[in-house]
Amino acid sequence: MSSRFENFEEKREEKIRKAFKERDWNEIKSQDSWVIFKVISEFVEGFEKLGKIGPCVSVFGSARTPADHPHYLMAEEISAKLVRHGYGVITGGGPGIMEAANKGANSENGKSVGLCIKLPFEAKGNIYIDPDKMIMFDYFFVRKVMFTKYSQGFVVLPGGFGTLDELFEALTLIQTIKIGRFPIVLVGREFWGGLIDWIKKTLLEDYKYISEPDLDLFYVVDDAVEAVKVIDDFYSKYLLTPNY
Repeated sequence: MSSRFENFEEKREEKIRKAFKERDWNEIKSQDSWVIFKVISEFVEGFEKLGKIGPCVSVFGSARTPADHPHYLMAEEISAKLVRHGYGVITGGGPGIMEAANKGANSENGKSVGLCIKLPFEAKGNIYIDPDKMIMFDYFFVRKVMFTKYSQGFVVLPGGFGTLDELFEALTLIQTIKIGRFPIVLVGREFWGGLIDWIKKTLLEDYKYISEPDLDLFYVVDDAVEAVKVIDDFYSKYLLTPNY
């Protein structure tokens, strides 16, 4: 097992045992009250720091992507272009694609934001995040609120469960009109093609679990120019432009 997941099973078993541990009412009340205040503090910090950053695009993708991989280089290029077009860049603050995106933004002296999550195998944010724009979260759900609230678009590169989680969270919120629509750009037709085919065939045609217009909630591209153009074209319809 790699060092990334050292003691991972031990931590998982510890949480399972803790979930079944009997607690008295005072202990439950005390712990739950602490959680409530912790959640509130994370929301407050996020609102205070992100409320003044200006137009930004969130870039997602695997934390496991090495620095010499084409996906890493693509994320770096896309983020540099986004900055040149007037956007800041928000990532999950970790390694891999997130590091690449922050690096691309940083290389163009753009706003480079990191919404980091405390994990057993990710102790701190990457070095390309602006020091005053890095926030550490304990709770995934608070972090996801920040991504959707302060992003003018999502650029989604190849990734795993975490990447898919962010993608489908955004699609669900837009589909149900819980948030206003913004562009969601999937980068890499070869990677995303199988999932999109399944969505069209299984979800739409076979089971009718989504509607035809839901397929228009995302775009699929293969390069940095296309990715940034989708976002620019989307906002040009509303005569909106970034104004850093």
